[in-house]
Amino acid sequence: MATRTTGSARGERITDAALALLAERGMRGLTHRAVDERAGLPQGSTSNYARTRQSLLEATVRRLAERESRVLAPGELPAPSASAAPKPAPDAAGAGASAAPSGPPGQDALIAGLALALHRYLTRHPELLICRYELALEATRRPELRAFFDATGRQFREPLVALLTAAGSPEPERHTLSLVAWCEGLMFSCAAGSYNRSVPSEAELRTGFGELLRGMLGR
Repeated sequence: MATRTTGSARGERITDAALALLAERGMRGLTHRAVDERAGLPQGSTSNYARTRQSLLEATVRRLAERESRVLAPGELPAPSASAAPKPAPDAAGAGASAAPSGPPGQDALIAGLALALHRYLTRHPELLICRYELALEATRRPELRAFFDATGRQFREPLVALLTAAGSPEPERHTLSLVAWCEGLMFSCAAGSYNRSVPSEAELRTGFGELLRGMLGR
Protein backbone atom coordinates (compact mmCIF):
# COMPACT_ATOMS: atom_id res chain seq x y z
CA MET A 1 0.00 0.00 0.00
CA ALA A 2 1.44 3.38 -1.03
CA THR A 3 2.36 5.85 1.68
CA ARG A 4 0.02 8.80 1.79
CA THR A 5 1.76 12.18 1.86
CA THR A 6 0.39 15.52 2.96
CA GLY A 7 0.22 18.46 0.59
CA SER A 8 3.25 20.00 2.27
CA ALA A 9 5.24 16.76 2.12
CA ARG A 10 4.35 16.27 -1.53
CA GLY A 11 5.36 19.84 -2.31
CA GLU A 12 8.75 19.28 -0.68
CA ARG A 13 9.15 16.02 -2.57
CA ILE A 14 8.42 17.78 -5.85
CA THR A 15 10.67 20.77 -5.22
CA ASP A 16 13.51 18.62 -3.87
CA ALA A 17 13.29 16.61 -7.10
CA ALA A 18 13.37 19.86 -9.06
CA LEU A 19 16.54 20.93 -7.23
CA ALA A 20 18.16 17.56 -7.89
CA LEU A 21 17.41 17.92 -11.60
CA LEU A 22 18.81 21.44 -11.70
CA ALA A 23 22.06 20.29 -10.11
CA GLU A 24 22.42 17.32 -12.45
CA ARG A 25 20.99 18.51 -15.77
CA GLY A 26 20.71 22.27 -15.59
CA MET A 27 17.70 24.39 -16.46
CA ARG A 28 16.90 22.47 -19.65
CA GLY A 29 16.45 19.31 -17.64
CA LEU A 30 13.80 20.86 -15.41
CA THR A 31 10.41 19.86 -16.81
CA HIS A 32 7.17 18.86 -15.13
CA ARG A 33 7.47 15.35 -16.53
CA ALA A 34 11.07 14.96 -15.40
CA VAL A 35 10.17 16.13 -11.88
CA ASP A 36 7.36 13.57 -11.69
CA GLU A 37 9.80 10.84 -12.71
CA ARG A 38 12.53 11.95 -10.29
CA ALA A 39 10.05 12.30 -7.41
CA GLY A 40 8.50 8.90 -8.15
CA LEU A 41 5.04 10.42 -8.50
CA PRO A 42 2.28 9.76 -11.05
CA GLN A 43 2.49 11.81 -14.22
CA GLY A 44 0.62 15.09 -13.76
CA SER A 45 1.48 15.46 -10.06
CA THR A 46 3.88 18.34 -10.63
CA SER A 47 1.43 20.07 -12.96
CA ASN A 48 -1.25 19.85 -10.28
CA TYR A 49 1.15 21.37 -7.77
CA ALA A 50 2.64 24.05 -10.03
CA ARG A 51 0.70 24.41 -13.26
CA THR A 52 3.04 26.75 -15.11
CA ARG A 53 6.80 26.78 -15.48
CA GLN A 54 6.90 30.12 -13.67
CA SER A 55 5.06 28.68 -10.67
CA LEU A 56 7.38 25.66 -10.65
CA LEU A 57 10.42 27.93 -10.70
CA GLU A 58 9.03 30.06 -7.86
CA ALA A 59 8.31 26.98 -5.76
CA THR A 60 11.83 25.74 -6.44
CA VAL A 61 13.36 29.08 -5.42
CA ARG A 62 11.30 28.99 -2.22
CA ARG A 63 12.45 25.44 -1.42
CA LEU A 64 16.07 26.34 -2.16
CA ALA A 65 15.83 29.23 0.33
CA GLU A 66 14.38 26.89 2.97
CA ARG A 67 17.20 24.40 2.54
CA GLU A 68 19.87 27.10 2.47
CA SER A 69 18.46 28.55 5.68
CA ARG A 70 18.96 25.20 7.40
CA VAL A 71 22.49 24.86 6.06
CA LEU A 72 23.51 28.38 7.03
CA ALA A 73 21.72 28.07 10.39
CA PRO A 74 21.32 31.77 11.25
CA GLY A 75 20.95 30.83 14.90
CA GLU A 76 24.63 29.88 14.92
CA LEU A 77 25.71 33.37 13.85
CA PRO A 78 25.87 35.14 17.22
CA ALA A 79 25.18 38.85 17.37
CA PRO A 80 28.24 40.82 18.49
CA SER A 81 28.23 41.40 22.22
CA ALA A 82 30.55 42.14 25.09
CA SER A 83 30.68 38.50 26.11
CA ALA A 84 33.59 36.31 25.13
CA ALA A 85 33.09 34.30 21.98
CA PRO A 86 33.09 30.50 22.27
CA LYS A 87 36.01 28.85 20.53
CA PRO A 88 35.01 27.01 17.35
CA ALA A 89 35.64 23.29 17.14
CA PRO A 90 39.05 22.37 15.71
CA ASP A 91 39.04 21.85 11.96
CA ALA A 92 41.16 18.89 10.95
CA ALA A 93 41.34 20.07 7.33
CA GLY A 94 42.81 23.38 8.42
CA ALA A 95 45.02 22.32 11.28
CA GLY A 96 47.97 24.15 9.79
CA ALA A 97 46.07 27.32 8.85
CA SER A 98 46.50 30.52 10.76
CA ALA A 99 43.86 31.56 13.26
CA ALA A 100 41.42 34.39 12.60
CA PRO A 101 42.74 37.87 13.37
CA SER A 102 42.03 38.84 16.93
CA GLY A 103 39.44 41.57 17.37
CA PRO A 104 36.79 42.59 19.85
CA PRO A 105 35.07 39.54 21.37
CA GLY A 106 31.87 40.32 19.48
CA GLN A 107 33.71 40.42 16.18
CA ASP A 108 35.43 37.13 16.96
CA ALA A 109 32.06 35.47 17.53
CA LEU A 110 30.71 36.87 14.27
CA ILE A 111 33.78 35.73 12.34
CA ALA A 112 33.59 32.22 13.79
CA GLY A 113 29.89 31.91 13.03
CA LEU A 114 30.25 33.11 9.44
CA ALA A 115 33.19 30.79 8.79
CA LEU A 116 31.34 27.80 10.24
CA ALA A 117 28.24 28.43 8.13
CA LEU A 118 30.12 29.01 4.88
CA HIS A 119 32.38 26.00 5.38
CA ARG A 120 29.37 23.78 6.04
CA TYR A 121 27.72 25.02 2.85
CA LEU A 122 30.81 24.57 0.66
CA THR A 123 31.71 21.10 1.92
CA ARG A 124 28.33 19.48 2.48
CA HIS A 125 25.91 21.09 0.05
CA PRO A 126 27.70 22.31 -3.09
CA GLU A 127 24.80 21.08 -5.21
CA LEU A 128 22.60 23.79 -3.72
CA LEU A 129 25.03 26.40 -4.99
CA ILE A 130 24.75 25.00 -8.51
CA CYS A 131 20.97 25.23 -8.21
CA ARG A 132 21.22 28.82 -7.05
CA TYR A 133 23.35 29.77 -10.05
CA GLU A 134 20.97 28.05 -12.46
CA LEU A 135 18.00 29.91 -10.98
CA ALA A 136 19.85 33.23 -10.82
CA LEU A 137 20.74 33.01 -14.50
CA GLU A 138 17.17 32.11 -15.41
CA ALA A 139 16.00 35.12 -13.42
CA THR A 140 18.02 37.40 -15.70
CA ARG A 141 15.78 36.25 -18.57
CA ARG A 142 12.49 36.28 -16.67
CA PRO A 143 11.62 39.62 -15.03
CA GLU A 144 8.80 38.02 -13.06
CA LEU A 145 11.21 35.47 -11.62
CA ARG A 146 13.80 38.18 -10.97
CA ALA A 147 11.44 40.02 -8.64
CA PHE A 148 10.59 36.80 -6.78
CA PHE A 149 14.22 35.65 -6.60
CA ASP A 150 15.37 39.01 -5.21
CA ALA A 151 12.56 39.17 -2.65
CA THR A 152 13.46 35.70 -1.42
CA GLY A 153 17.13 36.67 -1.15
CA ARG A 154 16.37 39.55 1.19
CA GLN A 155 15.79 37.10 4.03
CA PHE A 156 19.54 36.41 3.97
CA ARG A 157 20.76 39.99 3.54
CA GLU A 158 18.67 41.65 6.23
CA PRO A 159 20.13 39.59 9.12
CA LEU A 160 23.62 40.47 7.90
CA VAL A 161 22.75 44.17 7.94
CA ALA A 162 21.56 43.76 11.54
CA LEU A 163 24.71 41.85 12.55
CA LEU A 164 27.02 44.44 11.01
CA THR A 165 25.03 47.25 12.61
CA ALA A 166 25.44 45.56 15.99
CA ALA A 167 29.15 45.11 15.27
CA GLY A 168 29.50 48.87 14.95
CA SER A 169 29.46 49.37 11.19
CA PRO A 170 28.91 53.05 10.28
CA GLU A 171 27.59 51.97 6.86
CA PRO A 172 25.94 48.57 7.35
CA GLU A 173 24.21 48.46 3.95
CA ARG A 174 27.43 49.12 2.05
CA HIS A 175 29.42 46.78 4.25
CA THR A 176 26.80 44.06 3.77
CA LEU A 177 27.24 44.39 0.00
CA SER A 178 31.00 43.98 0.42
CA LEU A 179 30.54 40.95 2.68
CA VAL A 180 28.00 39.30 0.37
CA ALA A 181 30.14 39.99 -2.71
CA TRP A 182 33.16 38.41 -1.01
CA CYS A 183 31.15 35.33 -0.03
CA GLU A 184 29.50 35.00 -3.44
CA GLY A 185 32.83 35.21 -5.24
CA LEU A 186 34.38 32.60 -2.99
CA MET A 187 31.37 30.29 -3.29
CA PHE A 188 31.33 30.48 -7.09
CA SER A 189 35.07 29.85 -7.30
CA CYS A 190 34.76 26.77 -5.07
CA ALA A 191 31.53 25.38 -6.53
CA ALA A 192 31.94 26.05 -10.24
CA GLY A 193 35.17 27.97 -10.77
CA SER A 194 38.88 27.26 -10.80
CA TYR A 195 39.03 26.52 -7.06
CA ASN A 196 36.48 23.69 -7.12
CA ARG A 197 39.17 21.31 -5.84
CA SER A 198 40.56 23.75 -3.29
CA VAL A 199 37.78 24.50 -0.81
CA PRO A 200 39.30 26.47 2.09
CA SER A 201 39.25 25.03 5.57
CA GLU A 202 37.14 26.53 8.31
CA ALA A 203 40.27 28.04 9.86
CA GLU A 204 41.21 29.65 6.54
CA LEU A 205 37.72 31.07 6.23
CA ARG A 206 37.99 32.53 9.73
CA THR A 207 41.19 34.24 8.64
CA GLY A 208 39.53 35.60 5.50
CA PHE A 209 36.45 36.86 7.31
CA GLY A 210 38.68 38.39 9.97
CA GLU A 211 40.72 40.30 7.42
CA LEU A 212 37.58 41.53 5.68
CA LEU A 213 35.69 42.59 8.79
CA ARG A 214 38.75 44.10 10.45
CA GLY A 215 39.27 46.21 7.34
CA MET A 216 35.66 47.39 7.34
CA LEU A 217 35.03 47.77 11.05
CA GLY A 218 38.45 48.22 12.61
CA ARG A 219 39.56 46.41 15.75
